[in-house]
Amino acid sequence: MAIARIETILSPDYVEDLESLPMGEVRSRRDESQEAADVLSYLRRLVQGRLDIVHADLERRAGGGPGDLAFLVERLEKGEIIADNTHASGMGRLPASFGPADTDGWISQELDQIIGASRLSSLPELSDGEMRDVADRLSELERKVSAQRNSLHDVANRLQEEIVRRYKTGEASVDSLLT
Repeated sequence: MAIARIETILSPDYVEDLESLPMGEVRSRRDESQEAADVLSYLRRLVQGRLDIVHADLERRAGGGPGDLAFLVERLEKGEIIADNTHASGMGRLPASFGPADTDGWISQELDQIIGASRLSSLPELSDGEMRDVADRLSELERKVSAQRNSLHDVANRLQEEIVRRYKTGEASVDSLLT
């Protein structure tokens, strides 16, 4: 899967000397970089979801809400947590692949080290300082994932520009897609 190749995709030589590559290879690289960005979008949303839950618990603490998990679960069920922040600005883009995400790698490992899904049920047991630390670490992870995702979009755009250039200059033709 593309997620395992992010370092390769983001290396400068991945988009170097594109003019010498066959069109099929340029398309394949574009698709691979888009797939990796789609998986990172999914992983970023997992990070954001956990961060939203942690922030909701910090708000509960500041407001003196009940100190049990039922309060958070009720807010999740009502869509008060996570659902408020699911749409980014802009038009967005549908993922090219709707298959299961390959979540193996440093991002999911780091996410689980910060606050694994099973540990979310113990949020009320953490101190305020521990909760702020978890929030800070999740925010930093979200920034790292977003930066990588943006870089992958830049690579995909560079590859798409090469494809468009070839069609505009006549180096490639639409007829080649039909055979």
